[in-house]
Amino acid sequence: MSSFNSLFLVLILTVALLPIALAEPGETIQALLKRLDSKRPSPSVQEAAAKAVLKRLLPGYVSSFEFKIVSKDVCGGKSCFLISNYSPLSKNGTEIVVKGTTAVEIASGLYWYLKYWCGAHVSWDKTGVIQIASIPKPGSLPLLEDEGVTIQRPIPWNYYQNVVTSSYSYVWWDLKRWEKEIDWMALHGVNLPLAFTGQEAIWQKVFMDFNISKEDLNNFFGGPAFLAWARMGNLHGWGGPLSQNWLDQQLTLQKQILSRMLELGMTPVLPSFSGNIPATLKKRFPSANITRLGNWASVDADPRWCCTYLLDPSDPLFVEIGEAFIRRQVEEYGDVTDIYNCDTFNENIPPTNNPAYISLLGASVYKAMSKGDKDAVWLMQGWLFYEDSVFWKPPQMKALLHSVPFGKMIVLDLFADVKPIWKYSSQFYDTPYVWCMLHNFGGNLEMYGNLDVISSGPIDARVTKNSTMVGVGMCMEGIEHNPVVYELMSEMAFRGEKVQVLDWLKSYSRRRYGKAVHEVEAAWEILYRTVYNCTDGIEDHNTDFIVKFPDLDPSNRSSALPQAHLWYSTQKVINALRLFLNAGNHLAGSATYRYDLVDLTRQVLSKLANQVYSDAITAFQQKDAKALNLHIQKFIQLIKDVDVLLASDDKFLLGTWLQSANMLAKNHHELSMSGMQELK
Repeated sequence: MSSFNSLFLVLILTVALLPIALAEPGETIQALLKRLDSKRPSPSVQEAAAKAVLKRLLPGYVSSFEFKIVSKDVCGGKSCFLISNYSPLSKNGTEIVVKGTTAVEIASGLYWYLKYWCGAHVSWDKTGVIQIASIPKPGSLPLLEDEGVTIQRPIPWNYYQNVVTSSYSYVWWDLKRWEKEIDWMALHGVNLPLAFTGQEAIWQKVFMDFNISKEDLNNFFGGPAFLAWARMGNLHGWGGPLSQNWLDQQLTLQKQILSRMLELGMTPVLPSFSGNIPATLKKRFPSANITRLGNWASVDADPRWCCTYLLDPSDPLFVEIGEAFIRRQVEEYGDVTDIYNCDTFNENIPPTNNPAYISLLGASVYKAMSKGDKDAVWLMQGWLFYEDSVFWKPPQMKALLHSVPFGKMIVLDLFADVKPIWKYSSQFYDTPYVWCMLHNFGGNLEMYGNLDVISSGPIDARVTKNSTMVGVGMCMEGIEHNPVVYELMSEMAFRGEKVQVLDWLKSYSRRRYGKAVHEVEAAWEILYRTVYNCTDGIEDHNTDFIVKFPDLDPSNRSSALPQAHLWYSTQKVINALRLFLNAGNHLAGSATYRYDLVDLTRQVLSKLANQVYSDAITAFQQKDAKALNLHIQKFIQLIKDVDVLLASDDKFLLGTWLQSANMLAKNHHELSMSGMQELK
C-alpha cells in the first residue's frame, strides 16, 4: 500500500471516528443493557421457567419455593437476587422466597440457597451430576436470619463457552442433554451464552441466495465433529458432507435452545460473518477480493480439506453477505439479541500492519453486522492479541478496537487466568471487556487449575482505576472436567470481594459429598497447594506420555528427551489419593466422590507412567536390556490399569460419546458422519 494511500485512509478514518470518540463506553453499555432488558419475556414467563428448573432439579420441592421477578431498582439498578423466608407461614408449603431481576438470577439465588443453607451441589452431567442428599425434607428447610440475603452482580455479564466447545463437547447432544446444560448455566449464573448450533442451515440459505448450490456447499461444511474449525476457516469438507436431515435437525434444535435461554432471561450470542466462504463463491464473483489461506494443520496439507478462502472485509461483497446472514437469523429466530460473535483475525493475520488498513477492516466487519441489526454489538475473542502478539502491537490493537463506535465492541480477554491482556493494553484502550478463564485446551482430561487466580483475578481487574471490565467468562475449549474450578469461577460473577480459598474449599468438599469427612478435606487442602496451584503459564496440559502417539526416536541422542508437564510434587498428590481412599467407607454410594476418586487416581497413574517412560528411554540409551524390558512391562501394565480404572465409571467411557452420536443418526450416511459405521 503506498504512503499516499495510507495517509488518505488515516485522514478519512480520523474524520469518521471523531464523533465516535466523544461517546462514553459506560453510557453505551448501560443503553445496551436497557435495550436487552426490553427484549426479555414477561415476568410470568420467566418465573415459570425458573420454576421448571426447580421441578427438574428437585421435583418434590416445587411448592417449597416461591419465585418472583423484581425490578433492578430494588438493587440500585444492578442485577441481583434476594433470598428470604416466606412470611407468614404458608398453608400450601411455601418456605423460601427467591426474587431476582431475571429468571437466571432466580435460579442462581435458588442454587445459592441450596449450597450455603442446605449443603447441596450441582455438577455437570459427567462430573458426578448432583448431591442433594443433604437437603432437608420439604417442610423442614433451613430458615434465613433476619431479612434474608441480597446478592448483586458487581458486573453485568457471566459469559459462557468457546467457539470450539461445540466440537469438543456437545456436537452430539440432543434436546434432553441441552436442557440439562441450560439448567446448569442458569443455576451457575450464566446470562451471556454462546449459541452457535444450527448455523450451517442458515448459511445454506444465505449462500443459495448468492447463487451457490447445496452441492457446492458439500465441500465447504465440515463434518459434525469438525464444525468449529470449518466455521473458522481452518479446514473445509473434512468429515462431511452434512446431510440435509442433519442441517434441518440442528436448526430445529437451535430454535429450542434459544427458546429456553430466552425464557430464563439469558442473552444469547449469535454468530456473524467472518469472511470464510466456499470456493465456488470465487467463481461466482471473480472480481471479489478473495484470498486463499495457507495450511492449518490439515492432513498432509491436502487441498481437499486445507487452504480455505477468505473474503476480504474491505470488499463490498463482505458487507452484503454479512448483512444477509444477520437478517436471515433474525428471520428464523426473531429479535433475540444484539450481540454477535466474529473472529475474522483469530489466527489469521491481516495482510499489512498498517493501522489505517486494520481500522478499515474492522469497520467493515462491524458494518456488515449493523446493517443487519442496527443495534449490533461485536463480541470478539481477544485470543489474537496473545497468540499473535508480535503483530498486534499497540497501534494495531487500537486501530482494530477503535474501528467501531465505543461500546459497540466487547472483547473477551480469553486467557486472563494465565496471560491477562487487560494489564498491558490500558484495558483494551477503553474498550469494554470480559475477564475470562480459558483453562482447558482441546477438551483434554487433566486435573489442573489455579484457584488463587480465579478467586482474585476478576476482582483485581474490576477495581483497577478506570476499569472497563463488564463481565466474567468461562471460555474453556472442552467442558465436564475439574468441577471445583468451574464452581468457583461461576461464583465470581456474584462475588464483590476476593474469596478465601481454603475456607471455600472446606465448604465445597462438604457440599460436593454431602457431609464433612476429615480425610477428604485434608486431601483437598493438598490438591489446592499442588494440582490446583499451577503458575507456570503453560498453555497445553495433559501432555502425559500415556495419551500421546509414540513418535520419539530414542536412538537419536542429539534430540532432547520429551518432558511431560509437571508443576507439583507427585508424592504429595499420592498422599491426597491415600486420604481419598481412606474416606471411602464414609462416602459409599456418592457419585461425586466416585468421579473425583477415579479422576485423582487417573492423574496419579498418568504421572507415574511419565516416570516409567523416561526410565525406559534412559535404559535404551544405556543399552540396559534388562532394565528396558522391566520398564516396558511396567508402562504397558499402567495402560491396562488406567483402562480398568476408567471402565469403573461410565462418565469416563468413550461409549457414552459414541452412543449419543449414534442416537442422532437417521440413516447409513449419518452413521458414517458420526464414525459409528466404521466401528460397526
